[in-house]
Amino acid sequence: MASVRWGRAYGPQLSELTFVVNNDSRQVAWQLFVESVTRVSVQRLDDEDGLLREALTSLYGLFATTRETLKVSRPSTHVSVGMTVECLAVNFLNLELRPFLSRWHPRLRAFEEASPGRPETEWPLAADCRAELRLLQDNARHYLLAFARLAGVRDAEAMIDAPLGHCPRTVALPR
Repeated sequence: MASVRWGRAYGPQLSELTFVVNNDSRQVAWQLFVESVTRVSVQRLDDEDGLLREALTSLYGLFATTRETLKVSRPSTHVSVGMTVECLAVNFLNLELRPFLSRWHPRLRAFEEASPGRPETEWPLAADCRAELRLLQDNARHYLLAFARLAGVRDAEAMIDAPLGHCPRTVALPR
């Protein structure tokens, strides 16, 4: 078991964390990184692009997948100091995803039910929802970088921030 230090601030109170890492937690961290980095949790949704309904559905799916990944993995044992991948993931769910989804999912659903067939661009709260989605994405980025560090991912920031269709070149391919 090894420790990984993470000095980037995330969440409301923590500024430096020590993570406890073993092979099982590396695998869980990798799964959570892949699930998260491929969703709108960190990929920007510009004001004129995409649908909020799709974004909320994707985030709900991420919540369910993260919870399922944790349920089927073995918990870290013999941890006296440091944060585990499970603790980080639960914080991500309970401090970031759950509040956002609890706030915006019912509001969007109420608009959709009251205004069937109307585009969500006519939803009076759409701009507010998108603004909070951007905040969630900024916060989620810190969690994803922590998952990446736990999993041993190289160039995680480049993977997260790369324009669509681009991936950081880490291996020279034979010609």
